Parts: sequence; structure tokens; C-alpha cells
Amino acid sequence: MRIIRAADCKVMPWKNGGGTTTEIAVAPEGASLGDFDWRISMAHVGTNGPFSSFPGIDRTLSVLTGNGIRLAFGDGETVALDRATAPFFFAADRAVAGVLVDGAIDDLNVMSRRGAWSHSVERLTGGSHEIAAERGLLVLVARRGDWQANGTTLAAGDSAVLEAPITAKLATGDGGELFAIRLQPV
Repeated sequence: MRIIRAADCKVMPWKNGGGTTTEIAVAPEGASLGDFDWRISMAHVGTNGPFSSFPGIDRTLSVLTGNGIRLAFGDGETVALDRATAPFFFAADRAVAGVLVDGAIDDLNVMSRRGAWSHSVERLTGGSHEIAAERGLLVLVARRGDWQANGTTLAAGDSAVLEAPITAKLATGDGGELFAIRLQPV
């Protein structure tokens, strides 16, 4: 298990220059925004505007804080996301603008290169959980509360990267929140 402490995450500008993102993990290590295989990051979104386009990339967006965001896609589809909605998967090369519901949000972005990697994102809250990954990687991102992950403590903001095959035994108190991300080579 490789632990990534919150303080060790890299802050960098958005591809479109409209804000900043906190990079949690990327492969290959040190990859740029144009040549990653997969990437996990958090962003602070303070204004309405277009999302950066990432050709050949699939993305999952989860709202972490704030009152939500409405995604207005170029083809007319609109999707409303907030802290209660499930993580939302879409093509990152699809034209989309974000419209904040009522003030700024923070979000979790998971992206993978289509045809090379696939991913899934699950939000877990309070109590005990077992999460298995048969192939690839399992990445745990602790958002609230301290989590026990196979005997290691992850504080809020910390992440862990585990190589599959693995079953992660997770536990936290009430109010805890963690995202389990499965990344698999295609």
C-alpha cells in the first residue's frame, strides 16, 4: 500500500487556465495533462464556465463540497450533481460547461485514457466496508473522518494506492466519507 498524504499532493493550474487542481495521483508518474494514462485530482470551482477538453479521456466527477453544479453539454443534455448524487461518468472530450447551483464547489475528478485504462468510482460513508479489486489498482481517497484501511490509518485528505488483486477492509465512524476508485488496464 502506497500512502499519499494530503500535504504531499501537487497543486497545478487547470488545462484551460480557469482555476487550480490538486493532483492526488497520476500514471505514469510525472505525466503531463496531455499524456497521462489515468489521473485523480480535486478541483475548486468558483465560477461558471467551460470544462477543459481531454481528447480520448473518460472522466468521473463527484461533488465533495458546496451546493452542486449543473453540467450543460453541447448536445443539449443537462445533468445536476450535488453531494447526494452518485459519481457521474462522461467522455472528457465532450463539450460541457459547468453552472454552479449556489456558490463554489470542490469536486473529485477521475480520468482514464479510453482504450488503455478503465475506471469506476464509488462513494462510501460511515461504518465498515470491504472493497475488492481483481485487476489493476484500487485507490482510496479519504474525504472526511479517519479511516482504517487494512490496518493503516488514512486521515481526511489522505489517499492510498493498492495493487490488485486486493480486498480492502475499511472502517470509520459516523460522518466518514471515502471514495474507492478501481483502475484497470484494458
